[in-house]
Amino acid sequence: MKRLLVAPIVLAIVAMAGIARADDSPTGTWKWTVMAGGNSRDVTLKLKQDGDKLTGTISGRNNDTEITDGSYKDGTVTFSVVRERNGNKFTTKYSGKLSGDTIKGTTEFERNGQTQSRDWEAKREKA
Repeated sequence: MKRLLVAPIVLAIVAMAGIARADDSPTGTWKWTVMAGGNSRDVTLKLKQDGDKLTGTISGRNNDTEITDGSYKDGTVTFSVVRERNGNKFTTKYSGKLSGDTIKGTTEFERNGQTQSRDWEAKREKA
């Protein structure tokens, strides 16, 4: 009799673990605001997870840009964005920890030959 009761309980726990795991996916639309030169600008990031790989786009001043080197592993989102301005390419590296509907982390970029970083925190847009 005990075995009959244990099997459904184990199956329920496994199913709940699978549901919780699916909720941990970074797939979706994420938004935050950045300050640049005294002006604020809204940023939209669209991510799609396929295993450990992330693909998607991030909004810019004039258009959306594909992300590169995207990955999601152990709750950490990482990707790069390469933009071109006046014939020069600029790479920004993003890294953040996913917690529910928030990704919080840092960006790294080069300015005047110096590596700089900035915090970022994105909120998942509700469907």
